[in-house]
Amino acid sequence: MGNYKEIVTKAVIGKAKKGSKEEITIDTNANIDTVLGCWIINHNFKGSGTDGKVNVEGSYDVNVWYSYENNTKTDVLVRNFLYKDTVNVNLTKTEVLDNNREIIVRSLSAPSVSNVEVDGSKVILNIEKELGVEIVGETMVRIAIEDSYEDYQYDDSESETIIEEAISEEVDEDYLEDVNQK
Repeated sequence: MGNYKEIVTKAVIGKAKKGSKEEITIDTNANIDTVLGCWIINHNFKGSGTDGKVNVEGSYDVNVWYSYENNTKTDVLVRNFLYKDTVNVNLTKTEVLDNNREIIVRSLSAPSVSNVEVDGSKVILNIEKELGVEIVGETMVRIAIEDSYEDYQYDDSESETIIEEAISEEVDEDYLEDVNQK
């Protein structure tokens, strides 16, 4: 077992995750009485890498359902927000983040509203999210191989005996005579 082969394959060579919290303020034209609901949709993002860091650029829509005029009317605010996050990725010892690497960004925890406050015509939201980043690149795997196949002796005599017995059980030697007599 002294010989080795090297296999070049694609594998995850670095991964990281980053959680973030941010506060955003939305101005409205009405004095808000109550926030009835708040949700985030249309989360889109992509990553690019430089100098061992992955820059993630993304966006999402915030929808705020609220009441106004002494809780007699409702409306929904829809605002689009852009964000940029930088994620430091630890790569394996010999790897470098360059344009030949595939960058996979996943939303581990979709953006969600953790707290809502109303200040007159302003809505203050606390947004939380978590992103995961994986760097895929070529890497080498070294495996041990056997010196030769001659190290193994293959005894096929038993296999041949089993096959011969199966054939002799299935063959009807009188078949041709039976067909000719009819």
